Amino acid sequence: MSPVLAGVLQLLALVAALALAYRPLGDYMAGVYSSDKHLRVEKWIYKGIGANPNTEMRWPAYLRGVLAFSAMSVLFLYLLQRLQGSLPGSLGFQAIDPDQAFNTAASFVANTNWQSYSGEQAMGHVVQTGGLAVQNFVSAAVGIAVAVALVRGFARSRTGELGNFWSDLVRGVVRILIPISVIGAIVLVACGAIQNFSGIHGVGQFMGGEQQWNGGAVASQEVIKELGTNGGGYFNANSAHPFENPNPLSNLFEIFLILVIPFALTRTFGKMVGSVKQGYAILATMATIWLGFVALMMWTEFHHGGPAFDLAGGAMEGKETRFGISASAIFSVSTTLTSTGAVNSFHSSNTGFGGGINLLGMQLGEIAPGGVGSGLYGMLIMAIIAVFIAGLMVGRTPEYLGKKIGTREIKLAACYILVTPALVLGFTSASMAMDTPKNSMTNSGAHGFSEILYAFTSGANNNGSAFAGLTADTQWFNTTIGLAMLLGRFLPMVFVLALAGSLAEQKPIPATAGTLRTEKPLFTGLLVGTIMIITGLTYFPALALGPLAEGLAS
Repeated sequence: MSPVLAGVLQLLALVAALALAYRPLGDYMAGVYSSDKHLRVEKWIYKGIGANPNTEMRWPAYLRGVLAFSAMSVLFLYLLQRLQGSLPGSLGFQAIDPDQAFNTAASFVANTNWQSYSGEQAMGHVVQTGGLAVQNFVSAAVGIAVAVALVRGFARSRTGELGNFWSDLVRGVVRILIPISVIGAIVLVACGAIQNFSGIHGVGQFMGGEQQWNGGAVASQEVIKELGTNGGGYFNANSAHPFENPNPLSNLFEIFLILVIPFALTRTFGKMVGSVKQGYAILATMATIWLGFVALMMWTEFHHGGPAFDLAGGAMEGKETRFGISASAIFSVSTTLTSTGAVNSFHSSNTGFGGGINLLGMQLGEIAPGGVGSGLYGMLIMAIIAVFIAGLMVGRTPEYLGKKIGTREIKLAACYILVTPALVLGFTSASMAMDTPKNSMTNSGAHGFSEILYAFTSGANNNGSAFAGLTADTQWFNTTIGLAMLLGRFLPMVFVLALAGSLAEQKPIPATAGTLRTEKPLFTGLLVGTIMIITGLTYFPALALGPLAEGLAS
């Protein structure tokens, strides 16, 4: 079987699995966030944290809950790392340096999971499982909660109430993420992923000598790493490591985990606003971009010229022979079009255009299908922009889902889409203007510039993957990427929740003959075009200096 045909069959199997899970999971999540009943274990949690889950919150109160919980999470994870040397199960590892501890705490709380350290050489069992894995759950639940708050803004009228943050957070963890993760961990263990608390031990090598490895609760952390679109690997090689991703079957399953909730949330959106067709329109937009990027990535990686590439059947440098080009292409596109950051190949070893595709996937805002929760609310913001543009073209007031898109709404949407480009381009420019950050680049020229551009794009968009070759464990990069991750995560949430509150206060506008039909394929095409044009105008000059220049020169 040819590698291309194998890739097509894997893609078809993945699409079929996602299609089977779409309706039941989407309907289930809609029921979770629409129910007024609380499970017994949830009541215990509410009592423990002193929260009243039945109290409705307006957007400022909902935002305070998000920020307060996230700030406490950063502090807890920072202290856990700084005290690691005194904790049991530390495997002899010492406390993490202050700048790296800040970077890691910001990274996992922001659902980025950027890692400037080697997990198997720095983190003990307590930090990995009691700190990093816990944040994989709760940071994902925060993203879903904010998305659900925005959906309620569209669904409700004449009220500024968006639900209860603490209830949404707890339900996301208890009813959605934990049950799926338990099943997923069993599947990964069956595929060969490890799950233990063993210490450091020697492993003999084929060529003689011995290599030191430590075990860990890898399967349980791996499943939520993918399911919650987090991305932080237990080992430095991430999902290219056989302990995390043993074979092609586990690889396909991990891609499924990355995509299943973001895609299914479009069904949840449709159910909660009372029109599943609206959810299908958003799904079609996400799927069109995702499939297009997968096809482009496969093409550029299979058809890159040169004798070495021809003998290998394509650009195999940096790719696991267990997976090959097709599975690596699908994985890399899925992980950069979501806020996952997990990798099963070195993105830096992709062709120039291949690296550019990964960069562009993040720069779209990671909305196809995007991160858990963040992908949906990011796509809805772009839908508002598209409706506004359509309204300008026909000379009428824009409306979306029966809500008027006025001056306040479009200002909030505009602020949302400007945050990450400002962070990415600002920090990249500052790094290129200073000598110390540039000294961290292994490569010079266009590829060296791409390394830094990729790092801040990944951080500000809460992705977490990286171009190999950049020494990111420095005070400059630990601090600036940490700031980019926090600002890139929580500033957009401010505008999303303010927008949700504004929409919830409105009186619904009845549809007329002149209302744009946002459930039709025409709107899907308009939305795809809007996303590509806005992103292109924002990032094309930077892309031209990096991956495009490298691709054209090769």
